[in-house]
Amino acid sequence: MKGPTMLTLYHAPNSRSSRIVTLIDEMGVQDKVQIRDVEIHRMFPEGGGPDPANPHPEGKVPLLVDGEEMIRESPAIILYLLERFPGTGLGIEPGAARRGEFLSWIAYYGSVFEPVVMLTRRGIDDPFLRDNYRGLPEAFAAFRRALDQTPWLAGDRYTAADLLLSSAFGWWPEGRPDDPVICDWIDRCLARPSVARTMARDQPALAG
Repeated sequence: MKGPTMLTLYHAPNSRSSRIVTLIDEMGVQDKVQIRDVEIHRMFPEGGGPDPANPHPEGKVPLLVDGEEMIRESPAIILYLLERFPGTGLGIEPGAARRGEFLSWIAYYGSVFEPVVMLTRRGIDDPFLRDNYRGLPEAFAAFRRALDQTPWLAGDRYTAADLLLSSAFGWWPEGRPDDPVICDWIDRCLARPSVARTMARDQPALAG
């Protein structure tokens, strides 16, 4: 078991790493994870670039550093933090009901949903990619099947799976489907105080 070493999250305001800032807030471990702002290359608006203060080998965020451990990619960081600081209620513990469902949703984000979102935003409709990833209709159908059974993706309580999957609609609000059940879930996720606190933290840093 690791000791009380302070972890460091390398974070670029108003980026994919913002959801990890929100997770840290939701978990109540702000005193255990230092958040260090760095610059990244941005497409919208274009600008920025690699930051020498960021140890990520590709200059990206988020990056979590825990002693000699360097953890990349949001799903991996989410699972690492939930294991590092258990009992926060944001995960589903090994052996508990719906653990597999929870893990599946965490993996689904990077393996399917974000690629589909990015392809859709760029107007790319390639048969090979569609055969591998399907499309937004299939993704929304997966959300709807889950939400028809329980109020949250992996059961009766909000978890990091909801935080991760709903985060896409924070930066792509026009991607919401014409489905009141899914939109209600998105609204409930994005209305959490932790999301507002992350936005309030990010805006001055981004402007500066």
